[in-house]
Amino acid sequence: MLALLCLALPCAAAVAAQAAPAARPRAEVLHWWTSGGEAAAVRTLADAYRAAGGDWVDTAIAGNEQARAVALSRIVGNDAPAAALFNASRQFRELIDQGLLITLDDVAQREGWDAILPEPILNAVRVNGHYYAAPVSLHMPTWIWYSKVALRKAGVEKEPTSFAELFLALDKLKAAGLIPLAHGGQAWQDNIVFRAVLANLGGRELYLKAFRDRDPAAIASPQFREVLSTFKRLHSYVDAGSPGRNWNDATALLISNRAGFQIMGDWVKAEFSSASKLPGRDYGCIPGFGAHSPYIIQGDAFVFPRSTSAATLRAQKLLASAITGRATQLAFSALKGSIPIRADVDVSTLDQCARLGVSIMKDRSRQLGNDETWLTPDQNGALADILTDYWNRDLAVSTVQQRIVAALTD
Repeated sequence: MLALLCLALPCAAAVAAQAAPAARPRAEVLHWWTSGGEAAAVRTLADAYRAAGGDWVDTAIAGNEQARAVALSRIVGNDAPAAALFNASRQFRELIDQGLLITLDDVAQREGWDAILPEPILNAVRVNGHYYAAPVSLHMPTWIWYSKVALRKAGVEKEPTSFAELFLALDKLKAAGLIPLAHGGQAWQDNIVFRAVLANLGGRELYLKAFRDRDPAAIASPQFREVLSTFKRLHSYVDAGSPGRNWNDATALLISNRAGFQIMGDWVKAEFSSASKLPGRDYGCIPGFGAHSPYIIQGDAFVFPRSTSAATLRAQKLLASAITGRATQLAFSALKGSIPIRADVDVSTLDQCARLGVSIMKDRSRQLGNDETWLTPDQNGALADILTDYWNRDLAVSTVQQRIVAALTD
């Protein structure tokens, strides 16, 4: 009997193992999407991953810089999450150089990323012919948003089509006792306002000479001086509560019609949507001044740290595929405010601002890479510090020009 039992046990174990369901791929995902609208959007990614057969473990850390710092520390310290959010830029290049990320070449080939991704994003996620990140959103950081109710209260009859008209509208808002420009006084937000002025007033040529070429003559030029002066002039239209304010709190001022304008990325639409505000009815969106204004492309992407676990690798590849799928991209974009990374998605159900962005993207001459495409994190940090210092203090424009040249060319 004992011998028969011993012989039967392996069979029973095999039958039990065969009957037991395979473990679901489990992925801890580290990101910084913590505002109300962002949290709703990220749930669409989690739902897509679960529907694909995986288990999403959410690790949300407020603030993109803080989240990236935690991600880097954990990756270097051999305690990496399965996926971590970065901007589609040079932010994760050092991780690639150190061999700390897996490649996604098989996912990219299967999904045809070469054909469906815009060039600035391809240049960020593809290094030496290999894909190291899964792009999840396309944002344009320098939209100009406005409250239609606030503008009506101030007697502004039409949306501005130039900086001259914008300043006239800001003056009317100030005279009406409203906050003309809702702004969060943080370095990265100051940098966005500067980029908006540079792209729209300086144009594509000056933008590329300054950021891509880091041309000292262009930065020292009278045209660049005008950009800096215009940027500084906008400071006179922010309120006393601006310093340290979060971007979504600045957006709330537009939602409550206490402020007229905000210069910020299209992720603000997630906050508008959460408040049941609609473009065209409650707020307006200006991608730039003029029919040929540059459209800056900024994206978010997940990187996947290298692991010795086959189960983790399986979870990572499944996640990369799930979050970049057509249906997922459409659902995520509708809540996040972004536009899909894929050019093969029907965007007719997205809002009018998103559709406007998609239509502009079709004109490659208007596509412009984000400055983080060409500048290292250290150069970006130095530039942001200079611009914030100038935004908050009385400094000679020529001094600021000299400091920018030194920061970008040393």
